[in-house]
Parts: sequence; C-alpha cells; structure tokens
Amino acid sequence: MKSNKITKWLMLCVSVVGLSACDITLYPEDKITPGSFFRNESDLQLFTNNFYVSTMPSATDIYQDEADIIINPALNDAVSCQRIIPETGGGWSWTALRQINYYLENSYRCSDEAARLHYDGIARFFRAFFYYNKVKRFGDVPWYDVVVGSGDADLLNKPRDSRKYVMEKILEDLDYAIANINSSKDVYRVSKWAALALKSRVMLFEGTFRKYHGLGDWEVCLQESVKASEQLINEGGYALYAKGDTPYASLFMTLNATETAEEVILARDYSNTVQLRHSVQNYTTSPTAGCTGVTRRLVDAYLMADGSFHTSRSNYNKMSFVDECKNRDPRMAQTLRTPGYEIQGVPTPANLGAMKLGYQLRKFYIAVEYDGFSEVDLPVFRLAEVYLNYAEAKAELGTLTQADLDNTVNLIRARAGVKGKLDMATANANPEPWIKGCYPYLAKLNPANLGVILEIRRERTVELVMEGFRYYDIMRWKEGSVFNEEFLGMYIAGPGPIDVSGDGKADFYIKTKGDTATPAAGLEVLNMEDGKVTLVTPNASGANTYNGESGYLTTHTLDVLTRQWNEDRDYLYPIPTKERVLTNGVLTQNPGWEDGLGL
Repeated sequence: MKSNKITKWLMLCVSVVGLSACDITLYPEDKITPGSFFRNESDLQLFTNNFYVSTMPSATDIYQDEADIIINPALNDAVSCQRIIPETGGGWSWTALRQINYYLENSYRCSDEAARLHYDGIARFFRAFFYYNKVKRFGDVPWYDVVVGSGDADLLNKPRDSRKYVMEKILEDLDYAIANINSSKDVYRVSKWAALALKSRVMLFEGTFRKYHGLGDWEVCLQESVKASEQLINEGGYALYAKGDTPYASLFMTLNATETAEEVILARDYSNTVQLRHSVQNYTTSPTAGCTGVTRRLVDAYLMADGSFHTSRSNYNKMSFVDECKNRDPRMAQTLRTPGYEIQGVPTPANLGAMKLGYQLRKFYIAVEYDGFSEVDLPVFRLAEVYLNYAEAKAELGTLTQADLDNTVNLIRARAGVKGKLDMATANANPEPWIKGCYPYLAKLNPANLGVILEIRRERTVELVMEGFRYYDIMRWKEGSVFNEEFLGMYIAGPGPIDVSGDGKADFYIKTKGDTATPAAGLEVLNMEDGKVTLVTPNASGANTYNGESGYLTTHTLDVLTRQWNEDRDYLYPIPTKERVLTNGVLTQNPGWEDGLGL
C-alpha cells in the first residue's frame, strides 16, 4: 500500500471539479467563485490538479495499445476497419479544455507572479496536450483559448482551424510552458522537463505525419522535436534506469515511480489508499477481461541477444515457442511470459486459454494481490522515449550520425542487455527483409536512410510496447494497410500436447475434430472444433487455410470479417453528425466520411 502527496491533492480538487460539471460560468452560492478564489499559490495548485485527471493519459490509454502487435477480444472499430460516424461523442469533447481556459482567464487574480507564471505554464502544458490528442484524432479542429458561453454564437459555430494553425498554437503553449514552469523535479507533477518531453513527442508526431501524408512544412516540426530532445537530454540530468538484473521490467513493476525517477520524467500516480487504481494487471492475466493476445509481429521484432536478426534463423517462423524464445533480446522475456517465467516463485507458463494467440503479456505485472486492481504507477514520459524521438527525427531529416545512435538507441539496447550495436552504415546497406515487409509504405518510398529508420522503428516497437504509442505511430507513418492482414500468433506444429514452459511436459492439449485420445489429467484441452483454438496457414496463393493440421494461432479471422483499410479516409476519425447539424455545416466533415447530411 502507498500514499503520495499528489493523490491527496487530487482528492481535494473534487470541489473544483464540481464547478465544471455543467456551465462553469454559473456558480452556486455555496461554491467558490472567481472573486473568492485564484488568490494565492495554493488556489492555483488546487485548481490545476484537476488537469492531471482530465487531460493526462489514463491507464486505458497507456496499456491498451491495440494495433497490429496487441489485439483485444473485441477488436476496436478502428483496427477492424468498421468505424461508423457517431451521432454524438466519438472523442469530440471539450470539457477538459473549458476547465483549462477558465483557469487561464482567472489566474491573473493571484498577486504572486512567480506562482502564477508557473501554474499558467502548467495550464498551457495541458492545453497543448489536449489539442495534440484532438489533432491526432481529427486533424483540423477549432482552436479555443477562451471560455465559450451559451451566448457566444460566433464561437459556438466556429469552423475548424487548420491543423497547421492549431499546431502553431500548440507550439506556442509548449514554449511558454518550457520557459515558465519550474525546473524542479517531481515525478508526479509537470515540470519544465515534462514540457520538453511533450514537445519532443508532439513535434515528432506532426513532422512525420506531414512528411508521410504529403502536407508540407514537416522539416520545421522535426527540427523542433530535435531541439526539445537535445535540451532535455543535455540539461535534464536524466539517465536510463539501470538498477538490478532486469531494469527494463523493473520500470513497470514499481508502486512508487520515485524509485525510477532517474528515467521517468512524469508518471501517473495510483494508490489504493484513496481508491485511485487501474486494471492493467487484470488485463494481462484474466481469461474474461484479458487481452486476446500479442501477435508474432512483436515477437519477430525482437533481435537475438547478440544483436543479429531473429528472422535470419533457419525456419524462424515455424519454431516452437520454446525454441523461438532462446537467446533473444532480454526485453522479450521481460515483456512476455517466456519459458522459465515465475510468479512469486511458482513456474507460470503462458495461458493459451486466456490469450488465444499464445503469447501472454507480463509487462506491468507485479504480484498476485493486484490481479483485481493495481496501484502500480504508470509512466507518461520517460527518457528512453525522448532518445527514440531524437534519433527518429534526425533520421527523417537526414542529419543522423553514428554518434547520435550511440548516445540514444545503442544506450537503450545496452540497458536491455543486447550486445550488438546498431551501425548506421550497415543498417542502410542491408535493411532486414522481414522488417521492410512490416512497413510497406516506407519500403515503397525507399529513402536513403531506409535501413536505420526501420531499425529505429523496431526499437520503438519493442521498447515502448504497451505504453500507448503503437496505433498513432502507424497513423503518422501512413502504414494503416497493416490492419488488412491476418493477426498471427504462436506457431503450432500439430495438434496434441503442447509444451510452452520448456520443461518437457505438456501444458495444454489442442484437440482436432476426430481426435479420440484422452489427454493427461490436469491438462487444459483446447478444441479446434468449438472455436477455442483456430489455426491459420497462409498458402502460396495468398489465401488462408483454417484449422489444418498445423499453422498459427489466430482469432478475428479474415474469413469471418474482412478488414479493408481506406487510405483516403481512415487516418482520421469522423466528426459526429450532431455537431455538424448544430453548426449547420460550418463544422465540416473529414475527407471520405459520408454522413449524408448534405451540409
């Protein structure tokens, strides 16, 4: 159990949150009013505490990283290519922004200038964060820097501003935050360093999105990402966490992020004491609430421990689970349940019954007592991401050097225990064929830095898995076509007893329709005929054979639901129809989304 300062403050801010439940310009007499509040540093801190709840990524955002490497029992509509235009909702919510702008309109009442500048910086950090998420989802959105009331017809019917304009305003907010937020470090509170980390992330996203989607002016965004990353790396005093035998795993197994604050720049605090908790562990362990599984795209992405390609091994794609786990990048065993994995001293193999693709996550798992609700803190920004942002931005700009790689990507690999370094010249001269196939749009473009860009993407995939990045990485890279593919899992050489623990004993039994054998007592039996297990084998013609004598574990099969990514539409979400009707069409629809309104 734990109790931290921030959780206490968050409980105190309930009274402030209540002001924004309806119209924040109306004040019940028994509640605080602008004239009686915003008078001192304590008031400013109390009000801005709410932004940590309303705007910062939640546990769901962080660990349900569904895309092409993690998929859930029910595919979300974006991944399944089944999105429809909602009448309301759909992410088109502005409540959090209203709270932020309300604060910024009233903070002048505080006579403590130093405190006001600091907390104004925090408010503008969160406004930048808010709008970054809106631009990712919708592209062009209306920019508001004032509180909009019911009588503000012009503002309520405001058209969308261009994403370029909105990103310029985001950059203004971030630069203000960097200049004015205190540089003192507190892993649970926004600092100057967190603002630099957000700028590094936002500008990388926008720069690469513009580049790959042909929007122009991408270089300036990537240059801003590089600048922010460099300042954080050179001045922040952070270092990769390297304590213990498995430092990577330890980053995600701590109840107090203060223990990993040498790398973690900002974390979301959780505590059972005040019932701030999440279900991340339940997500990875429960057959009913759990994830369908991890695809072999992630598994194949892990290098060998010596830095060579796993996919260069003979018959790599038809190895048993036990064999494919041998001598791999140690992060693989610190992210997935591999042979030898134990829970509190008890050997605990991957559960094929719970994870129908065979591969089971262990990242963020801490102890059995947290199977229901967990209070493990969740990193929002950490140095490893900034290293990867820096390397990718410079690679895309064509300014990356071997020294840059040695000071970023190769430090991450060394911390993980991978012996081989990423060599820029070698990577560009001989890009790995397998990983080229994972990014067909990039491969088609065939840039000069193809090999090293692919390797940075590999590193980002395995280092940041389950931290909320993958879907929007796919979006900014314009690689949405990966959702058209079958999601493949563990290779099964044939039905019968299956050993996934490596002890020579069966852990499961896969039974086909005609199998009359009696499996050993205690073995979980997974029947192919009743859908408990589905095998798929891609054939030479490009079609799939389902439930043959061998193949890959799969679910959400393409013979049941064909997924067809729309390149002209699906990189952005649609605007809800009600919002379009209320503005009489002033709020335009995103390209390719036909809502039939005729507006």
